[in-house]
Amino acid sequence: MSKNLVFGNNMLNQETKNENVVYVFIDASNIWEAQKIKGKLFDYEKLKIFIKKKFNSDSVQIFYYTSYPADGTRDYDLTGKHKFYTFLKKGLNFVVRKKELKRITVIINEGQAIEEKGNMDVEITIDALHHIKKYDMAVFFTGDSDFLALVSYLKKDGKKVYIFSSQNNISEELRTGGDGYFDVLKIEEDIWGKELRHREEKRQ
Repeated sequence: MSKNLVFGNNMLNQETKNENVVYVFIDASNIWEAQKIKGKLFDYEKLKIFIKKKFNSDSVQIFYYTSYPADGTRDYDLTGKHKFYTFLKKGLNFVVRKKELKRITVIINEGQAIEEKGNMDVEITIDALHHIKKYDMAVFFTGDSDFLALVSYLKKDGKKVYIFSSQNNISEELRTGGDGYFDVLKIEEDIWGKELRHREEKRQ
């Protein structure tokens, strides 16, 4: 039975209210470039509030995808990085997908070198498809043209799809492939946090 609640001249039909569920998929490596240009880090609590207001959503679920260096491969402590992932998960209720960077030996003119790879495209695609029945709108923070096929599939399934990235870090195919594109560096609302500080090199 439908229940109608009247508040002044406003009537809210509890049964037919559309929650407009939004799922957000953040490719950390992509938005890192925007943060370097801005000189500030994202404030993810502010970003979540921005998404909720921007798309008039009652429910926002954010997935965060990242890769991190293996222990012993850096001359700095990685504890802070992992504490940040825990904050996103427990403090902001993000779903955090992370994996260790794969180290691959490659041959270059000078001899052997180590190349690191941490692509998360497959993980993002799996989550977007696995949860497809749970959301009305998908928001991707990425500029990779490899996601065009996924975006097209979601649109054919009736989803609204929006892309967030930044100038010089977005493919033309993806920029025009969704229902809308937003440059994070041109967002007027406050979504930024701490100043980005560059790590000082250790003196020999």
